[in-house]
Amino acid sequence: MTTLPRPTTTLTADDARRIALRAQGFLGAPDRRAGVRGVLRHLGAVQLDTISVLARSHELVPYARLGAVDRRTVEAAYWKDTHAFEYWSHAACILPVEEWPHFAFRRRAYRDRPHWNHELPEGTYDQVIKQLRAEGPLTSTELGGAKKTSEWWDWSGTKVAVERALMYGEVVCVERRGWKRVYDLAERAIPDALLHDELDDAECLRRLVRLAGESLGVGTRADIADYHRLKGEQVDAVIADSGLLPVEVEGWGKPAWADPAALATPPRGRHRTTLLSPFDSLIWERARTERIFGFTHRLEAYVPRPKRVYGYFAMPVLAGGRLVGRVDPAREGRTLVAKQVTLDGPKAVPAVAQALVEAAGWVNCTDVRVERVDAPGLREALTRELALALG
Repeated sequence: MTTLPRPTTTLTADDARRIALRAQGFLGAPDRRAGVRGVLRHLGAVQLDTISVLARSHELVPYARLGAVDRRTVEAAYWKDTHAFEYWSHAACILPVEEWPHFAFRRRAYRDRPHWNHELPEGTYDQVIKQLRAEGPLTSTELGGAKKTSEWWDWSGTKVAVERALMYGEVVCVERRGWKRVYDLAERAIPDALLHDELDDAECLRRLVRLAGESLGVGTRADIADYHRLKGEQVDAVIADSGLLPVEVEGWGKPAWADPAALATPPRGRHRTTLLSPFDSLIWERARTERIFGFTHRLEAYVPRPKRVYGYFAMPVLAGGRLVGRVDPAREGRTLVAKQVTLDGPKAVPAVAQALVEAAGWVNCTDVRVERVDAPGLREALTRELALALG
């Protein structure tokens, strides 16, 4: 095992929190000229998810950093001019197209995989590639069907084949259309200079570990591994040569690594006040979120309703560099409904009101209605703040 150098830099817990916020685009003035594409490059990955309450998660991520970006602009920024591709990273993610070569290690692993959950009928794979070459880009429905029955898991042979081709890197998801993946051949979708699997596994892993460190600012081994869902031993094999610097963070109790550029510049600037998608990369890893913010984050969409504590799509509220509450939102016509609001004390009320009103404006709502507040004594104060903010 590689012997790592001892940390020469010690960070306070507050230093680490501010470094993390800046690395994730929440501290300091956002780069509006770079826009959504700049956010994607900065984060290295934006998670996709089927749930849509205020908006889909990949729309909420740039909104949280840039403010009210038009949702059509968001989609165009991701997909137009082959700027991005979809692949398996932290989960199903939109990734900057320049990172295509660095996922060669994962494509090779899929090609060498001995067992799959779905059977691939003989000849179907070649037929899908042939059809895409002749007619693409196409959805799985246009290719011949996504499912054999109404069961979500019961894929057709065509769907199995095209998803296998996506994992192998022969096919790329070039956009989402009505939430359906649109597939095309990689040879058409990926720029020639990037369309190769020449990098060995170590070089791919070094890049992704460095990218994770830059996107996190500072993180433990587990934090860095989780960002692109690497194995701990993969991180161990390359972290000494990744360019990240070992640091000690007070109170963390575990070795950590930091982006040298983050250490070189004191993290200062204006804090963003916003609702966060439950799938935002700031809060991907539960243990990290608890360590940095003292905040327990759980997605309860897949928890039976009677067992939910905070709500179906509870969105953490970020303000002043802290997570100060949660809102479980819905929409009824032009009204944003806060079905359940959880507040971290009276000081959180103005921030939560501000975040709700800004989000309402972004999704073309003209009113905000609060249904339930976990601390009933704060309901009146929140309603008053909302009335002032709405004018």
